Amino acid sequence: MKLTKTLLATTALAMTAGVAGADGHMADEMTIVSWGGAYSASQIKAYHEPYMEKTGIKIINDESSSEAVAKLRAMSEAGNVTWDLVDVEAADAIRLCDEGLALEIDPATDLAPAPDGTSAADDFGDMLVSDCFIPQIVFSTTFGYRTDQVPEGVDAPSGACDVFDLETYPGKRALNKNPIANMEWALLCDGVAYEEVYTTLETEEGQAQAFAKLDTIKADTLWWSASAEPIQWLADGEVFMASAYNGRLFSAIVEKDQPIGMAWNWQMFDLDGWVIPAGLADDRLARVKDYVMYATDTQRLADQAKYISYGPARASSAPLVSTHADLGIEMAPHMPTEPSNAENTFVNNYMWWADYRDDLDAKFQAWLAK
Repeated sequence: MKLTKTLLATTALAMTAGVAGADGHMADEMTIVSWGGAYSASQIKAYHEPYMEKTGIKIINDESSSEAVAKLRAMSEAGNVTWDLVDVEAADAIRLCDEGLALEIDPATDLAPAPDGTSAADDFGDMLVSDCFIPQIVFSTTFGYRTDQVPEGVDAPSGACDVFDLETYPGKRALNKNPIANMEWALLCDGVAYEEVYTTLETEEGQAQAFAKLDTIKADTLWWSASAEPIQWLADGEVFMASAYNGRLFSAIVEKDQPIGMAWNWQMFDLDGWVIPAGLADDRLARVKDYVMYATDTQRLADQAKYISYGPARASSAPLVSTHADLGIEMAPHMPTEPSNAENTFVNNYMWWADYRDDLDAKFQAWLAK
């Protein structure tokens, strides 16, 4: 549902002034869904707390993003959408948009321009991968390892393919309990050229090849569902290597001084951002759009990078990334986009996964159960 042109123009000018919705009222409470841990903490500090201070509303933080697609499907079927704004990865945003479970947004009216007047559409650029997706951060899934468990006389792991090398790097591994990244790494580390990974993965033979490569480490792998798990397993010494989100690894290494190193080679680049669920009442939708206008402006996206090492999705935000809010260290060298960290990167094909995710999810879970 679109706001009136008058309201949109007023919201764009007033930003967070608590402007009334088309019916004269904006909801005074929001449920915002995200991933928990260091990531949710960065959103709370950069967005939620200042927005609540300006508007006086209450924001309830829900940490169910890993179940976002299934839960939004169920809410839609029940006709009872209880979430107001949901943080999802780009591929899931595309799926939700295609299924009519997320609202389309208009960057010209729903997102603030850059300070120099550059339109939001140009400022976000290629990050706008779906009509329903409101980009927030660039992140990566990469690998952490225990620095005190690297075998003597052996170089530390450098990236994803080292997870398959049990001879050089013995010990337990941890991987995400879903096919994304795992299937690509399996093929890449089995000799498939980068540019041929997705065409190979479309075939039954390519999928069998990926599963066969994963079979070589299956007995030595713990599978995580919650993004806090691999960090905890690394901290406890339960695993030697683990895939994890780079921002959570940053928190463990820099903020908590854990004996963990980063292995950046073939990190999986991805996008994360907001979707607005379809079916919100007018007052809830007006509040959500007011929040989105505020929370995705140039300064706010740069502010989030004070708390976690994820790159802001707006071009105009990047030059404003400065130092960690508490530690005072420069954040740019810890970003996945830092050139020294990004010599070999794998860019998630969001559109491909939107088409193949349900099928490969089923096959991946069946493989895990064997």
